Amino acid sequence: SDEDSLRLFKPASLQEMQAEEYINNHPLALELRANPAFKESRPTLKLREDLRTSSLTSGVFAGPGRIVVPPVMFVEEGGKSSVVIMYLGNEMCGYPGMIHGGVLATLLDEGLARCAFEALPNKLAMTATLNINYRKPSPADNFVVLRARTTKVERRKAWVEGQIETLPKTPEETPVVLAEATALMIEPRQAEVRGKFMSD
Repeated sequence: SDEDSLRLFKPASLQEMQAEEYINNHPLALELRANPAFKESRPTLKLREDLRTSSLTSGVFAGPGRIVVPPVMFVEEGGKSSVVIMYLGNEMCGYPGMIHGGVLATLLDEGLARCAFEALPNKLAMTATLNINYRKPSPADNFVVLRARTTKVERRKAWVEGQIETLPKTPEETPVVLAEATALMIEPRQAEVRGKFMSD
Protein backbone atom coordinates (compact mmCIF):
# COMPACT_ATOMS: atom_id res chain seq x y z
CA SER A 1 0.00 0.00 0.00
CA ASP A 2 1.00 3.65 -0.22
CA GLU A 3 1.30 3.84 3.56
CA ASP A 4 3.46 0.72 3.74
CA SER A 5 5.82 2.03 1.07
CA LEU A 6 6.54 5.10 3.20
CA ARG A 7 7.68 2.93 6.12
CA LEU A 8 9.93 0.49 4.26
CA PHE A 9 13.04 2.59 3.66
CA LYS A 10 15.60 2.90 6.48
CA PRO A 11 18.58 5.18 5.68
CA ALA A 12 21.88 3.38 6.25
CA SER A 13 24.53 5.95 5.30
CA LEU A 14 25.12 9.61 6.06
CA GLN A 15 24.29 10.55 2.46
CA GLU A 16 21.01 8.63 2.63
CA MET A 17 20.09 10.22 5.96
CA GLN A 18 20.85 13.71 4.68
CA ALA A 19 18.93 13.21 1.43
CA GLU A 20 15.98 11.67 3.28
CA GLU A 21 15.80 14.53 5.76
CA TYR A 22 16.12 17.18 3.04
CA ILE A 23 13.31 15.71 0.92
CA ASN A 24 10.95 15.10 3.84
CA ASN A 25 11.39 18.60 5.25
CA HIS A 26 11.51 20.55 1.99
CA PRO A 27 8.72 23.16 1.67
CA LEU A 28 7.42 21.46 -1.50
CA ALA A 29 7.00 18.12 0.28
CA LEU A 30 5.40 19.79 3.30
CA GLU A 31 2.99 21.70 1.08
CA LEU A 32 1.89 18.62 -0.84
CA ARG A 33 1.67 16.48 2.30
CA ALA A 34 -0.75 19.01 3.79
CA ASN A 35 -2.97 19.01 0.68
CA PRO A 36 -5.77 16.42 1.05
CA ALA A 37 -6.09 16.15 -2.75
CA PHE A 38 -2.68 14.42 -2.91
CA LYS A 39 -1.61 11.03 -1.61
CA GLU A 40 2.03 10.24 -0.84
CA SER A 41 3.96 7.06 -1.60
CA ARG A 42 7.32 5.61 -2.60
CA PRO A 43 6.36 3.79 -5.80
CA THR A 44 9.63 1.89 -6.27
CA LEU A 45 8.98 0.20 -2.91
CA LYS A 46 5.48 -0.90 -3.95
CA LEU A 47 7.00 -3.47 -6.29
CA ARG A 48 7.17 -6.95 -4.76
CA GLU A 49 10.45 -7.29 -2.87
CA ASP A 50 11.59 -10.35 -4.81
CA LEU A 51 11.27 -8.40 -8.08
CA ARG A 52 13.00 -5.16 -7.08
CA THR A 53 16.56 -6.22 -7.88
CA SER A 54 15.64 -7.00 -11.50
CA SER A 55 13.79 -3.70 -11.95
CA LEU A 56 15.70 -0.84 -13.58
CA THR A 57 14.41 1.94 -11.33
CA SER A 58 13.90 -0.12 -8.15
CA GLY A 59 17.14 -2.09 -8.49
CA VAL A 60 19.82 -1.01 -10.99
CA PHE A 61 19.19 2.73 -10.57
CA ALA A 62 18.78 2.57 -6.78
CA GLY A 63 21.48 3.06 -4.17
CA PRO A 64 24.58 5.10 -3.29
CA GLY A 65 25.78 7.31 -6.12
CA ARG A 66 22.60 6.70 -8.10
CA ILE A 67 19.03 7.38 -6.94
CA VAL A 68 20.25 7.67 -3.38
CA VAL A 69 16.89 7.28 -1.60
CA PRO A 70 13.61 5.93 -3.01
CA PRO A 71 11.78 8.80 -4.77
CA VAL A 72 8.85 10.34 -2.91
CA MET A 73 5.73 10.75 -5.06
CA PHE A 74 2.59 12.81 -4.51
CA VAL A 75 -0.36 12.00 -6.80
CA GLU A 76 -3.45 14.16 -7.13
CA GLU A 77 -6.75 12.31 -6.92
CA GLY A 78 -7.84 10.77 -10.19
CA GLY A 79 -4.33 11.03 -11.60
CA LYS A 80 -4.83 14.68 -12.50
CA SER A 81 -1.21 15.47 -11.67
CA SER A 82 1.80 14.16 -9.78
CA VAL A 83 5.03 15.41 -8.25
CA VAL A 84 8.10 13.24 -7.60
CA ILE A 85 11.11 14.42 -5.55
CA MET A 86 14.41 12.56 -5.84
CA TYR A 87 18.18 12.86 -5.54
CA LEU A 88 20.38 11.85 -8.50
CA GLY A 89 23.96 10.88 -7.64
CA ASN A 90 27.23 11.03 -9.56
CA GLU A 91 27.15 7.46 -10.91
CA MET A 92 24.38 8.22 -13.41
CA CYS A 93 26.38 10.45 -15.72
CA GLY A 94 26.97 10.53 -19.46
CA TYR A 95 29.32 13.50 -19.61
CA PRO A 96 31.26 13.79 -16.31
CA GLY A 97 29.19 15.63 -13.73
CA MET A 98 26.02 15.60 -15.86
CA ILE A 99 23.17 13.09 -15.61
CA HIS A 100 22.87 10.86 -18.68
CA GLY A 101 19.99 11.80 -20.97
CA GLY A 102 18.89 8.16 -21.03
CA VAL A 103 18.45 8.26 -17.26
CA LEU A 104 16.22 11.33 -17.56
CA ALA A 105 14.26 9.60 -20.34
CA THR A 106 13.67 6.54 -18.15
CA LEU A 107 12.56 8.69 -15.22
CA LEU A 108 10.15 10.64 -17.45
CA ASP A 109 8.79 7.43 -18.93
CA GLU A 110 8.09 5.95 -15.52
CA GLY A 111 6.98 9.21 -13.90
CA LEU A 112 4.42 10.01 -16.60
CA ALA A 113 3.16 6.42 -16.55
CA ARG A 114 2.66 6.48 -12.78
CA CYS A 115 0.61 9.66 -13.08
CA ALA A 116 -1.55 7.98 -15.73
CA PHE A 117 -2.04 4.87 -13.54
CA GLU A 118 -4.42 6.76 -11.27
CA ALA A 119 -6.49 8.03 -14.21
CA LEU A 120 -7.10 4.57 -15.70
CA PRO A 121 -9.62 1.94 -14.55
CA ASN A 122 -7.13 -0.78 -13.54
CA LYS A 123 -4.26 1.50 -12.44
CA LEU A 124 -1.76 0.18 -14.98
CA ALA A 125 -0.37 1.55 -18.26
CA MET A 126 2.27 0.81 -20.86
CA THR A 127 4.05 3.48 -22.90
CA ALA A 128 2.81 3.77 -26.49
CA THR A 129 4.68 6.97 -27.39
CA LEU A 130 7.15 9.16 -25.50
CA ASN A 131 8.55 12.42 -26.89
CA ILE A 132 11.32 14.24 -25.00
CA ASN A 133 12.91 17.65 -25.38
CA TYR A 134 16.10 18.25 -23.40
CA ARG A 135 16.34 21.86 -22.24
CA LYS A 136 19.37 22.16 -19.94
CA PRO A 137 22.19 19.90 -18.70
CA SER A 138 21.26 18.15 -15.45
CA PRO A 139 24.06 18.37 -12.85
CA ALA A 140 24.73 15.21 -10.85
CA ASP A 141 24.53 15.11 -7.05
CA ASN A 142 21.41 17.25 -7.02
CA PHE A 143 17.76 17.06 -6.07
CA VAL A 144 15.24 17.19 -8.91
CA VAL A 145 11.47 17.31 -9.25
CA LEU A 146 9.45 15.41 -11.84
CA ARG A 147 6.06 16.99 -12.50
CA ALA A 148 3.38 15.28 -14.59
CA ARG A 149 -0.17 16.11 -15.63
CA THR A 150 -2.81 13.96 -17.30
CA THR A 151 -4.33 16.05 -20.08
CA LYS A 152 -6.85 13.62 -21.60
CA VAL A 153 -8.33 10.19 -20.90
CA GLU A 154 -10.28 7.98 -23.32
CA ARG A 155 -11.18 4.50 -22.08
CA ARG A 156 -7.82 2.67 -21.86
CA LYS A 157 -5.75 5.62 -23.12
CA ALA A 158 -4.23 8.51 -21.15
CA TRP A 159 -2.25 11.43 -22.55
CA VAL A 160 0.29 12.86 -20.14
CA GLU A 161 2.81 15.70 -20.17
CA GLY A 162 5.56 16.49 -17.72
CA GLN A 163 9.02 17.78 -16.98
CA ILE A 164 12.06 17.30 -14.81
CA GLU A 165 13.26 20.46 -13.10
CA THR A 166 15.64 21.50 -10.35
CA LEU A 167 14.39 21.55 -6.76
CA PRO A 168 14.68 25.15 -5.50
CA LYS A 169 16.79 25.63 -2.39
CA THR A 170 14.76 28.70 -1.36
CA PRO A 171 11.19 29.90 -2.01
CA GLU A 172 12.60 32.78 -4.05
CA GLU A 173 14.52 30.52 -6.43
CA THR A 174 12.90 29.67 -9.78
CA PRO A 175 13.16 26.01 -10.88
CA VAL A 176 15.19 25.32 -14.02
CA VAL A 177 13.48 22.99 -16.51
CA LEU A 178 15.93 20.25 -17.53
CA ALA A 179 13.76 18.10 -19.81
CA GLU A 180 10.14 18.04 -20.97
CA ALA A 181 8.05 15.16 -22.29
CA THR A 182 4.67 14.16 -23.65
CA ALA A 183 3.39 10.60 -23.70
CA LEU A 184 0.50 8.36 -24.62
CA MET A 185 -0.08 5.61 -22.07
CA ILE A 186 -2.35 2.65 -22.75
CA GLU A 187 -3.79 0.25 -20.22
CA PRO A 188 -3.19 -3.34 -21.42
CA ARG A 189 -6.19 -5.55 -21.96
CA GLN A 190 -4.71 -8.00 -19.46
CA ALA A 191 -4.53 -5.35 -16.73
CA GLU A 192 -5.10 -7.98 -14.05
CA VAL A 193 -1.41 -8.90 -14.38
CA ARG A 194 -0.72 -5.91 -12.14
CA GLY A 195 -1.43 -8.06 -9.10
CA LYS A 196 1.44 -10.33 -9.99
CA PHE A 197 4.12 -7.73 -9.45
CA MET A 198 2.67 -5.04 -7.16
CA SER A 199 2.88 -5.55 -3.41
CA ASP A 200 -0.52 -3.97 -2.75
